[in-house]
Amino acid sequence: MKKLLMLSLSLALTLMAFTAQAETRLTFATGGTSGVYFPLGGAIAQVLTAKSNGALSITAQASGASGENMRLIESGDVNMAIVQNDVADSAYNGTAPFKEKLTNARAIARLYPEYLHIVASKESGVTSMAQFKGKKLSVGARGSGNELNCRQIFNVFGLDYKNITPIFLPYGQTAEQFKDRQLDGFIFTIGTPNPAIQDITTAQDVQFIPLDAASMDKIVASFPYLVKDQIPAGVYKGQKEAVPTLSVQAILVVSKDMPDDVAYTLTKTLFENLPDVAKAHNKGSEISLEHAKDGITIPFHPGAEKYFSEKAAK
Repeated sequence: MKKLLMLSLSLALTLMAFTAQAETRLTFATGGTSGVYFPLGGAIAQVLTAKSNGALSITAQASGASGENMRLIESGDVNMAIVQNDVADSAYNGTAPFKEKLTNARAIARLYPEYLHIVASKESGVTSMAQFKGKKLSVGARGSGNELNCRQIFNVFGLDYKNITPIFLPYGQTAEQFKDRQLDGFIFTIGTPNPAIQDITTAQDVQFIPLDAASMDKIVASFPYLVKDQIPAGVYKGQKEAVPTLSVQAILVVSKDMPDDVAYTLTKTLFENLPDVAKAHNKGSEISLEHAKDGITIPFHPGAEKYFSEKAAK
């Protein structure tokens, strides 16, 4: 009996050790607690942990979002992160605002688009980008990804910081000044629907500024991580038609040091359980295999590529 008990205990300990070895624990950097990245990241972490048959255990944590997340991946402090694709491109290539190349990140997939919302007050009379000349235009916080997007598109429309009055404010302060009629317009790079814009359109009439196809083609040729897109009709009060614009992409990245089998399991589990992600967060409904590679210019992880290749072969 004693030998049998010892054998049973030995088997139990062996099984526990095997389970511990089989489970891969990952830390997932998301964004600020008031943004989209944090709750969506939490939803993804929850689903991947629950649906991976014990292979993954993922803990989501708040962070300073894209720029900080690329640095956290580079230093090895986290295993995976949500990052804006243009920020990932700048970090990987060591272009402004990054002073050196951060090359440890590898893409898993595009998650959802963040549209350039170009909005003017009715009083301004602005109906096209070129008409912002001489106007007060909020371009986002100085040095932000939002401001970077503004500088990327301005030249095509003959705009620069000399012929407009650039206002460098974050989203919340921009919305307040716009409602107080202190601004002629603003540009937000953000997912839909944006609560600040919903609040504005409830209080006053605005003009959503469309981008023409030829101009967008020129911009995308220079900045391939930007995608020709449109804000769907009816997202905001008074916005009855779709608005042609550009979008950047919120993408999922991991460390290049993540084993291929782990990255494969992560990718497979995500795409085979998208309804569960969508139930946990509405942005999950925008994740799709069809658009998994949209706007991504950094290398994909081999584990993700293996999954996409398998799906393409079917």
